[in-house]
Amino acid sequence: MATPSIASKNRNSVSLKIAGIYNLIFGTGVILFPNLLFDLCNIPQPRYPEIWQCVGMIVGVYGIGYLIAAQNPSRHWPIILVGLLGKLFGPVGFLYSAVNGVLPWSFGILIFFNDLIWWLPFGKLLAETFRESNLGESPEDKEFHQVVATAQSFQGRTMTELSWRQPTLVIFLRHFGCTFCRETLYMLAKQRDQIEKLGLSIAIVHMSDTHEGNNLLERYDLRCVEVFSDPSCEIYRACRIGRATYRDIFNLKSLGKSFSTAFLRRYGVGKIAGDVFRLAGAAVIHQGKIIGDTKPKIPSDRLDFLHLAKQHSLKKNSGIPFLEFPNLEIS
Repeated sequence: MATPSIASKNRNSVSLKIAGIYNLIFGTGVILFPNLLFDLCNIPQPRYPEIWQCVGMIVGVYGIGYLIAAQNPSRHWPIILVGLLGKLFGPVGFLYSAVNGVLPWSFGILIFFNDLIWWLPFGKLLAETFRESNLGESPEDKEFHQVVATAQSFQGRTMTELSWRQPTLVIFLRHFGCTFCRETLYMLAKQRDQIEKLGLSIAIVHMSDTHEGNNLLERYDLRCVEVFSDPSCEIYRACRIGRATYRDIFNLKSLGKSFSTAFLRRYGVGKIAGDVFRLAGAAVIHQGKIIGDTKPKIPSDRLDFLHLAKQHSLKKNSGIPFLEFPNLEIS
């Protein structure tokens, strides 16, 4: 039997699928029969029906967006938010037009089916996503030592193996669409030689699939570092990499830095690929233990992983020569 949370997610997915199908049917109808609704409501046909057909196209595109969001509502919540805003503003525009005699009240039947009936399911979806973003980590999360000893990189090695060869600087990325993720990759590529000269190896953990991850890392010439694909965020949780809240993402500081980083500094943005609320982070793991870490409080905080590497470089801090372990497979 499904748990309440799973059942709720299934209902949310069904609601979005229904909304998507409805939008596609309505949009197609408007494109093919632009005057039909006006005739049914005894309203003079528009002089330029092509404009109304464009509205139908937009509604249909929203439908495609809802069907995409139905695959993972928590990940694609921005689509739901934009849809809900449209369904809130639509009735406001209708009331203004109806009160001023521009549109008949009978036109309200369209507002009812296009907007009003979706307030509750869309609002519920966003509320659940908000609550999820503020939850702590699950007590069922695997222990740190179990995860780092079993999760394998694209190259086939675990973090435990890597950390016994030499201290390993592990970089936890935000989702690939985030401009701060791209900035982090640029800075990591730029500082990679300095970090490795300090005696640390580098590992990257991301939330996308292996193919997408390798493609993006190749753009920053980071193919040779150890790469862990973690779509379920199991490694993130084990290393206590937290999640942001709506307030962390949509405050003036974060929005301002997002615009500056993406457009003025030209790091760009991309599609959401992973948990949009998951923060970045960095940790130094040595002999299977975390000996130092840095964790931003909000998405726009910059990761100073070079400083972290300098703090925990055995070449610098130990009184004995640094020994690099041979590159042997550990069974």
